[in-house]
Amino acid sequence: MLTLCHLSQIYQKYQNDYGLPVAEFEISGVPFRWNSRPHLMGVVNLSPDSWYRESVCLSADHAIERCFTLAAQGADIVDIGAESTILHASRADATLQNSRSLPVIREASQAGIVISIETYHTSVAREAFEAGARVLNLTGNFDDEELFRIVADHDGAVILCYVQGRHVREVSDFSFSEDIVDDMREYFSEKIEICQKNGVSKILLDPGLGFYYKNLQDSSRRVKHQMEVFVHTFRLAALGYPICHALPHAFEYFREEVTTAEPFFAQLALLGGTHLLRTHEIPRVASVVRTYHSYQP
Repeated sequence: MLTLCHLSQIYQKYQNDYGLPVAEFEISGVPFRWNSRPHLMGVVNLSPDSWYRESVCLSADHAIERCFTLAAQGADIVDIGAESTILHASRADATLQNSRSLPVIREASQAGIVISIETYHTSVAREAFEAGARVLNLTGNFDDEELFRIVADHDGAVILCYVQGRHVREVSDFSFSEDIVDDMREYFSEKIEICQKNGVSKILLDPGLGFYYKNLQDSSRRVKHQMEVFVHTFRLAALGYPICHALPHAFEYFREEVTTAEPFFAQLALLGGTHLLRTHEIPRVASVVRTYHSYQP
């Protein structure tokens, strides 16, 4: 069981990495003050295979309505994805992803909502940014300079995801090391250098806790890994950029109360120093954030 003693031991060992400031920037003219408060990212899934039913929108009108709802509930960014990342979901090629997402991106971005596109396709990223998206949620392990130039040309931001594999739909077993955070720091350092070389300065780092590695289907092993990364998150801030976490579900533990899983993990993410919380449950997680900030020592 995770205890205050465990958290104290982590802090004592890595206290020089705790509380380090990260780069702040604007996206679509909206200031993101990561060092002052965490921000929220809502989710719109345009794939019928996505298992989180509350976020699935099967028409453009429904998806646009959800974008406005999420923004009203407190989402600072809305992340749009047109292909599910679960293992057995149908693949959606670039043409299908564009047909699903572009009408939604155009209308929501024109209304002033900061839109993120979740993809690993260069052509999808290009079309999405031309339609008004300003964040690329890059769910692939690519050194594609064209991708980063698209982001830079639109003064956008990129979320670099830690992916062991070519992209999120082509992962196998997760390779554990003695200190996975050290591995992540090395991985992100290389990606940051490529981004900067291609003119991208607005960068977020995502440890990729929501991806479906084959040897992490056992809930006890997967959740242990997720919890450990959450409470060690502050160590990644030494790279100088904000950390984004996609909050997981742990449905084997939460069962019929699965909608409360993300608020639970949000608590660990906040304790670990997360700057952007990607969640399907904006109202619940927003309440957690407000409660944490009500504490004044």
